[in-house]
Amino acid sequence: MHLDTIKREIEKSKGELGRCNLLIAGRTGVGKSTLINSIFHGRVATTGQGKPVTKAARFVFKEGVPLGIWDTRGLEMADFKEALEELVQLVDRKAADPDLSHHIHVAYLCLHEDGRRVQTAERDLCRKLAQHMPVLGVITKARNDEGFRAEVQRLLPEARNVVRVRAITETLDDGHKLQPMGLEDLIEVTMGLVPEGIRRAFGAVQRVSLRHKRQLAHRTVFKSAGMAAVTAATPIPFADAAVLVPIQLGMLVRVSVLYGFDITEPYVKELVAAAIGPTAATAGGRVIVANLLKLSPGAGTMLGGAISAATAATLTAALGGLYIAALDAAFAKSGSDSPDLTKVAAELRNQAKNAKGDTQSTRIRAVIRKLWPFSK
Repeated sequence: MHLDTIKREIEKSKGELGRCNLLIAGRTGVGKSTLINSIFHGRVATTGQGKPVTKAARFVFKEGVPLGIWDTRGLEMADFKEALEELVQLVDRKAADPDLSHHIHVAYLCLHEDGRRVQTAERDLCRKLAQHMPVLGVITKARNDEGFRAEVQRLLPEARNVVRVRAITETLDDGHKLQPMGLEDLIEVTMGLVPEGIRRAFGAVQRVSLRHKRQLAHRTVFKSAGMAAVTAATPIPFADAAVLVPIQLGMLVRVSVLYGFDITEPYVKELVAAAIGPTAATAGGRVIVANLLKLSPGAGTMLGGAISAATAATLTAALGGLYIAALDAAFAKSGSDSPDLTKVAAELRNQAKNAKGDTQSTRIRAVIRKLWPFSK
């Protein structure tokens, strides 16, 4: 297998993803770190590298994770107003950067539900931040609303929305367990507020909503199928369709990244090996490839090109769709934790075994191997 091609596609996909930067503010003990670690891959809040930037903020990130956290402190500080001005200047500088991945894209202002209060410092901070970015009020450790959410929305009119969350399971004194809540709502609202060019990064790094990952992945597959059709429509022999490999390989890599995996070259090789069977077994692939195999050598290049384009698009879409289904199945079996990459590849193989074959299966697989000449 061409390792240089795989490495290039991995680096390209990660580079295209960019980075989503989140500012999170709240008083000590409000549960900021717990919230961050509950909704994002990589446990950034506890294992990421942090560096102070101003009196009231530090930047936290983790290598390989497309997320930056601006952790603001100082709501309890005596010189909060001075610290706030430094923070606003920082936000201004970031907003002026031509690189969107350096901006601060959304802010979470966290308030403890048990406190039932919105302090002047929190109101001032919300007002200042809202001049530069969308701000969400996040009520943490939610147990009993009693109208507090509506009160927060009234006192923080600049906030785009207020979401009640419980980041982790809580056990009460009587043994009753309160399950996590509101996290998917928080992801839903945030996805609608971050810039379009950053949604892929945010969708990839969040680990709460599989639906959003799936939506982004299907868009990637649709785009890849279109590219495959355009590429295959050129007047070249179908047997030389190895030019489609980077498109399909890039699609697998991009979908993997969107599901939050830090993929490696060995894993991509394993995916390719697993993909040979399932792609050939798809219904659309069977029909179109079978027709292609019946073409006489004398068929015109226009006809041949049109059928090649349809075949390439169908097989690319089928490959992408099956891989997404395998990812969903693997996530369903693993619960809230991300499944091991080898288990995803095994799920893809498992689905391949369950796919119904026909009399054309052997010939179809031969065509697929021409599309993936370095699959062995």
